Order: sequence, then C-alpha cells, then structure tokens
Amino acid sequence: MLPEGTRLTGSSSFADYLAETAPELMPGAAARTSGTYSDIAPHATTIVAATFDGGVVMAGDRRATMGNVIAQRDIEKVFPADEYSCIGIAGSAGLAIEMVRLFQVELEHYEKIEGIVLSADGKANRLAALIRGNLGLAMQGLAVVPLFAGFDLETQQGRIFSYDVTGGRYEEHSGFHSVGSGSVFARGSLKKLYSRQLTEGDCVTAAIQALYDAADDDSATGGPDLTRRIFPVVSVVTADGYRRLADDEVGAIADDVIGGRLVRPDGPSAPLN
Repeated sequence: MLPEGTRLTGSSSFADYLAETAPELMPGAAARTSGTYSDIAPHATTIVAATFDGGVVMAGDRRATMGNVIAQRDIEKVFPADEYSCIGIAGSAGLAIEMVRLFQVELEHYEKIEGIVLSADGKANRLAALIRGNLGLAMQGLAVVPLFAGFDLETQQGRIFSYDVTGGRYEEHSGFHSVGSGSVFARGSLKKLYSRQLTEGDCVTAAIQALYDAADDDSATGGPDLTRRIFPVVSVVTADGYRRLADDEVGAIADDVIGGRLVRPDGPSAPLN
C-alpha cells in the first residue's frame, strides 16, 4: 500500500505534488552554478504546426546539435501529450524530454483525479507552469521552449500555443507557427504556403515543405535523410484523437517534396493575389 502522504495530494496537479514531496525530481531542479551549458548538451531545433479544418498537424525535424556538432540524427521531438494534444520540443533536449514526460503524467493524473479531461486552455496553462519552473537553467543556456497543439473538444477545432522561456503562453491565431533555430525560415515558408482551406494531407505537405526550407538555411535543422531513410516526425490530432503518421507515409511525401525541389530548388511559389 502507498504511504499516506502519497494519497493526499491536496490538488489535482501532479506537478504541485512532486514539487512539494520530491522537488529534486522537478525539471530545472539541478544545482545552479555559474557559467553556461548551451554548448555541452544536445539541443533540439525546429518544430512546425498548422491547423486545418478538423484538426492540427505538428512536425519536427530529426537533428540534435551540440555546438557545431551533430549530436544525433534521428532524435524525436514531437510527442503525444494526451489523447487530444501533442507537444514538440525545442531547446535543451534532455530537459525538454523530461518536461514532456512530466507533462504527460500531469495530464493523466488530472484526468484520474477529476474524472474529466482537462480543457485545451487548462493544458496550455499547466505546461506554462512547468516551463516557468525551468527559468533558472534557461538563464544559463539550458532553455526549453516547446510548441503545444491539440484538438479542442469544446470548439471542435485545432489550436496552437507557443511559449517563451519565462512560461509566457500565447495562442497562435494565424493558423500556423514554428519554434526552434530554423523557425524564422519555416514560418516564412508556411506564410507563403498556408491557407485555412488546406486539407489534412495538404497541411502535412506544407509542414514538410517548411522543414525543408528551414534545413536549407539553418545548419541546426536536419532535412530528410534519403540515404538513412530518416524523415520528420509528423503527428495529426483530430476529433478521433492523436496519431503519428507512419515513416513510410512521411517518406513518400518527403520524396515528392524533394522531387519537386530538383525542378524548383526554392520550393513551390504562392499566388500574388
């Protein structure tokens, strides 16, 4: 049987319970020392997300860097948060993955304690609190800046939330967003390609095009690796829940994108009207 203290949390927040009973297990609880660690820990880079009529797509490249070195070629940066939401990580990879795991437990714990699924805004707020707890390490170069997206069961539409290192939460109403070192290039690509009339398939293709453009200009972002058959992680969230696209499906789309780039290296153009 669990000890008495573990059964009386005081609230439905697992993170609050963990901070009270075992604060050393919280993300960002490592000893603070002087200096910066930004070049000695792997960093995850570019994540993109875009909504379509009926849901939201999130995709992430597979490269992690450590200074000027490629630390990993097949890291996964997009994860399910719960049945109706997903989270993509940018920043210090180890801390980010730890934060994702705690966030997943936080949402599952709330659902078990309260008997209902937390609202989309509630999920976004809980994630903001976790990011704020990492502020000390963020100031030393170990920042975690995720991108959160999901299907809102109340409004029946996809929603995207971005954050800053202080835990500031911002809903993206443009229908698309990107974070990470290649985000400025990915966002520019999506601005050209995105429209609210895109189908799910078109939205996935636009996300992969955006990651390709990011990799074209940002050395920390990895493009599709044809020799190793390593492709972006692409997830879709709809009223039917979260699902990750199979590597073969993403690979086929990536092959089409690269085939088009052989003819037009800068990618598809957008109409001027």
